[in-house]
Amino acid sequence: MLDVGDAVPEVTLKDADGADFTLARYRGKPLVVYFYPKADTPGCTSEAKDFTALAADFAALGMPVVGISRDKPARLKKFAEKYGLTVTLASDEPGEMCEAFGTWVEKSLYGRKYMGIERASFLVGADGKIQRIWPKVKVKGHAAEVLEAAKGL
Repeated sequence: MLDVGDAVPEVTLKDADGADFTLARYRGKPLVVYFYPKADTPGCTSEAKDFTALAADFAALGMPVVGISRDKPARLKKFAEKYGLTVTLASDEPGEMCEAFGTWVEKSLYGRKYMGIERASFLVGADGKIQRIWPKVKVKGHAAEVLEAAKGL
């Protein structure tokens, strides 16, 4: 996983409309980047709804919020429309961004091992460097915790 002080990797993703997207678009302003396993699953839906509920508070800080998964752009678009999500959702279908951030990890469920996205969030400064990391996120209260930390930037 990346460390505090590391520069955010420049990897091209697709947004929910299928257009090319890089985090460099936000250079010059702070940013929240969160990784989640799969769109339209209970935990991921709760997390996206929580970030959306606080979107105006993040915007008041000049801080966009970007959620990244390996879902296809069409699935992200459907997910956003279904729940009225206003945070930016980006597709890392090939997994390059997940690899670069260190969120693509071996997981275990009922004794079965598999590769998947570890839920994690990163607070990125205006200089494009990571200011704070939340690995192995528990969804409840997480978006509010990130907002409180963001107020300190």
